[in-house]
Amino acid sequence: PQNRESDMTLSFPVFSAGMLLSLSLIMAIGPQNAHVLRMGLQRQHLWLTVAVCALSDVGLIALGVLGLAQLGGLSDKLQGALIGAGVLFLSVYGWQAFQRFRSPQARTPEGQPTPPAPSTRKQAVFSALAFSWLNPHAWLDTAVLIGTASLAYGPASQVFGLGAATGSLIWFVGFGAAAFWMGRRLNSLHLWRVLDGLVALMMWGTALWLLLSLF
Repeated sequence: PQNRESDMTLSFPVFSAGMLLSLSLIMAIGPQNAHVLRMGLQRQHLWLTVAVCALSDVGLIALGVLGLAQLGGLSDKLQGALIGAGVLFLSVYGWQAFQRFRSPQARTPEGQPTPPAPSTRKQAVFSALAFSWLNPHAWLDTAVLIGTASLAYGPASQVFGLGAATGSLIWFVGFGAAAFWMGRRLNSLHLWRVLDGLVALMMWGTALWLLLSLF
């Protein structure tokens, strides 16, 4: 019993360190979070999107802690291919957001913005998977950085990974709840234009930064 209590005492700081690192990396409003926010404001398949993004993040963390960290990170060819796919995906999504910014939603006779065209569950799943797995930031930050950091804890690296996965789940559930709350209260055409403009700039800026990192 004393050894078990000692193990739990030593594991808690490791678990907390993993959770705090995960939260610090994921809190920045990147492509994945922007997508969750948009689905929340549209009130379309929000919790399905949250579930896919959260489980994908947990999968990336597990891949980093159990695999990539032991192999020393991504190979140059795999990293280059991932960045190339990410640049293409972010550029296309940024263009779609820019088109929405240029051509705002039509309004109903009462003056309210018309609801966006509904997406299917399959479309929502594929979009969430693309933002999770075709996002080089997710791979480099979540898998590689968290995986590498876990090596510092030796035999307790899996506890560190579990803490990181818990931090990711806490973030997505909390962020999804906030997006749902805002989606029920904010229905402004001006807000949508601002959001789409910011998303377009973010996507293109990230794509440009990734493209420059290849040279």
